[in-house]
Amino acid sequence: MRLFLIRHAHALDHEIDAERPISERGQAVTQLVSDHFKKTGQLTPKQVWHSPLQRAFETAADLVSQIGLNSPLVETAGLEPADDPQIVAERMRIYPATHDIAIVGHQPQLSALASLLVTDASRFNLFHFKKNSVMALRRGDDTHAKSGLPRWRVAWHFSPELLPGFGNLVRKS
Repeated sequence: MRLFLIRHAHALDHEIDAERPISERGQAVTQLVSDHFKKTGQLTPKQVWHSPLQRAFETAADLVSQIGLNSPLVETAGLEPADDPQIVAERMRIYPATHDIAIVGHQPQLSALASLLVTDASRFNLFHFKKNSVMALRRGDDTHAKSGLPRWRVAWHFSPELLPGFGNLVRKS
């Protein structure tokens, strides 16, 4: 099983944090990222979970649409910025091992979740997720001794800054 952790796109400022939509820059970078994954075929989740916040939903919906995935979007509790990553880690323990999943969420929760799944320590923020970055984790057959959670390994970590054309998008916004 693979788990794709994706940070939402750049969002506009808004009085109410949960209602912040993605910006034009965020839309453009999401399109660039989608084009990359459509070409490579590396992002193939059976479901796409997203936080209840608008910017995560919009990023998830745009990725699914632009890549051409047939993956349902699932608003999922436990994915907000300050949520305990243990909630999602426990849910991943019982998720079918034959289904890949993508999670579109926020910092610092994504970093804490990746750290927990890989090292068994949620407070050790080993990873940093820039906006629109994607990390692929692969679930191993073994478990962490302390928590009993499945042990995950990093397959790859992608940042949109690596793509040709990214600099042009940033300079325009």
